[in-house]
Amino acid sequence: MRSDTQQQFARVREEAASCRACPLWEGATQTVFGEGPPDARIMLVGEQPGDREDLAGHPFVGPAGRVLDEALEAAQIARSSVFTTNAVKHFKYRMRGKRRIHQRPSAGEVAACRRWLVAEIELLSPEVTVALGATAAHALLGRATPIGANRGQLLDSELIAPPVLVTAHPSSVLRERDRAARSEALEALAADLRVAAQV
Repeated sequence: MRSDTQQQFARVREEAASCRACPLWEGATQTVFGEGPPDARIMLVGEQPGDREDLAGHPFVGPAGRVLDEALEAAQIARSSVFTTNAVKHFKYRMRGKRRIHQRPSAGEVAACRRWLVAEIELLSPEVTVALGATAAHALLGRATPIGANRGQLLDSELIAPPVLVTAHPSSVLRERDRAARSEALEALAADLRVAAQV
């Protein structure tokens, strides 16, 4: 990444840190911007930061991040070689006792945050963007995109230049009840990531 691009990226990150385009900033600890090497060929886009990510300020460092690490390893992709980010940069939650429980961001919140996602893509110019889950797919493609019918496929977007590969969010692996189903879901995610690596 050229020094001028690095400066632009730092400026965009700083602008995003003070974003007030939707109400989510009020309850969040901080903005969680994307991270990864400046020459990453693959960009992974999730839904939003979780509780751990909100506290740490880094994407995919909680339980779903550990699943993503496993899937990347199974796909023979180094985590250090990909750029990870989210469609929404603030953690949306509701309180249950002392616990903060994840809530899905609304279409308006996704739209309010899209400018930051588009800026990341334009500055990094990845060769493929992976939508991890329905919210990320909607943000990248500009329309509701069912995961089951489009999983593992490369789709064109009117919003961004690189093709979008749609797959499940790593948290869906955690929701599987038994070990066999969880293993199968993890392998399916790894298989989709292999497709992205081949682009």
